[in-house]
Amino acid sequence: MRALGFFLAALAVALGAFGAHALKATLPPDRLVTWETAVRYQMYAAIGLQVSSYKPGQRLLALGALIFSGSLYLLCLTGMGWLGAITPLGGLSLIAGYLLLGRDALQRD
Repeated sequence: MRALGFFLAALAVALGAFGAHALKATLPPDRLVTWETAVRYQMYAAIGLQVSSYKPGQRLLALGALIFSGSLYLLCLTGMGWLGAITPLGGLSLIAGYLLLGRDALQRD
């Protein structure tokens, strides 16, 4: 999973640059902010994957990044507002993943 974290981080940087340069002229400002949020949370998940070793927490972080950031990317590119209803599920997955990683760290310390 560490490797996935590094690839997610690289993708976050690329998508951030894409948003800042290629999409800046085409997306309205509120969607650019949404795009930046997706990139930021993808990077948070990527870093979590890189520094953790507890598999259940890692799986939830990866799933959360896919659902949270993925739904926001699609919403920005397609304008399908219903995708925003899926985003919180990804957020819950990210939160649960970090809670599991925290619990594992407490047990190890």
